[in-house]
Amino acid sequence: MFYSTLKVALGGPLRLAFRPWVEGLENVPAEGPAILASNHLSFSDSFFLPAVLDRKVTFIAKAEYFTTPGLKGRLTAAFFKGAGQLPVDRSGARGAGEAAVRSGMEVLRRGELFGIYPEGTRSPDGRLYRGKPGGLARVALATGAPVIPVAMIGTEKIQPPGKIVPKLMRPGIRIGKPLDFSRYQGMEHDRFVLRAVTDEVMYEIMKLSGQEYVDIYATAAKRQLAEAAKAAKEEGGAKTAGAAD
Repeated sequence: MFYSTLKVALGGPLRLAFRPWVEGLENVPAEGPAILASNHLSFSDSFFLPAVLDRKVTFIAKAEYFTTPGLKGRLTAAFFKGAGQLPVDRSGARGAGEAAVRSGMEVLRRGELFGIYPEGTRSPDGRLYRGKPGGLARVALATGAPVIPVAMIGTEKIQPPGKIVPKLMRPGIRIGKPLDFSRYQGMEHDRFVLRAVTDEVMYEIMKLSGQEYVDIYATAAKRQLAEAAKAAKEEGGAKTAGAAD
C-alpha cells in the first residue's frame, strides 16, 4: 500500500518534471517474476526506472539508508522501504553478495520484479564496466527467471556523483527483450557459466546504451581514478613547494 502511494506521489512528478522517454516497455511482462539488469550511471536510476513501470520493482540499497538514527534517518528509511528498496549490509564483500542473492531470490519467488546493477556500483565516468557474476547470474540460474537488459541514458548528467539537487534534463530508458538462460539450469555454481551469462547480459546492455565498454570492474576503475587524483595533487603540491624555495 505504501509503495503504491509513494509511486503515485513520486512517479507522477518525476515523469512530469523530467519527461523520460522510454523504449521497449512491452518487454516487461505484465505478471510473473523477471530480473531487470541495468547499467548504473546515477543515484536517480533506482527512481526513474520504477517511475515508468506499471509494476513494482525491488532494488538492493545500502543498509545505512535504513539504520541512520534520528528523524532524518527514520524518514530516509521509510522512503526507501516505500520505494521498494531492500537493505543489504555491504561491510563484507562476500556477505553482501550472499545477502543480495538471497534477497533477489525471495523477490522472484513472490512473482515480482527484481532490479539489479551487474556492475555493482555506479560508473565513475559514464562508461560501461565489467559485470560481476556473483549476483545477477546466480539469481537468474537458481530461479529460472528471465533477464531483461535495461539501459539508463543520460542520468549521469541529471545527477552526477556528489550532487544532491538534480538538473532538469530528459533521461532515456531502453528496455531490451528478455534473455532466457534455462539452458544453464542447475549450473549456478559453475564460475565459467556465471561469467558467460553475465557477459551476455552486459553485451545486450552495451548495445542498448551505446556506452563504451571497459573490461575491468567499476570498483577497480574508481580506485585507479582516486589514486591518479591523489598523485596529481601531491605532484602539484611538490611543484608549489619547489617554486616557493
